[in-house]
Amino acid sequence: MSTSPAHLVREFHRAFGLDARSTPTEVDPELAAHRGELLAEEAAEVAEVAVDGPLDKLAHELADVVYVAYGTALVHGIDLDQVIAEIHRANMSKAGPDGQVARRADGKVLKGEHYRAPDVSSVLRGQGWIPAAQPSASEPSA
Repeated sequence: MSTSPAHLVREFHRAFGLDARSTPTEVDPELAAHRGELLAEEAAEVAEVAVDGPLDKLAHELADVVYVAYGTALVHGIDLDQVIAEIHRANMSKAGPDGQVARRADGKVLKGEHYRAPDVSSVLRGQGWIPAAQPSASEPSA
């Protein structure tokens, strides 16, 4: 049995008749809002146990966040593994060629001068996403 989050969550969505798309797609705003609420609920549960634990509860809640995030990606038809790989590529470019890393006072790694932002749009286009036409500056928006 595969332990890939993408595979496991797809199996869950299929077993329970939940939305699962294979091409990146904008979804109904109500469904999108629902997925956002689920993610916020899970993130709040992580925040509840992050400091005081116990560690097994934190691990559970972190896994729930990942599970719901992969489910949300699946609902939108996004191959999240590919997006994560692009984010990772960008994050790894935060270090300078000499290996130096700039950090904020709390230890967060900052973007250096060699940082190359992720191109998530390109990844999604590679998955078959066709972005909706954006009104030009000269066109009035609805």
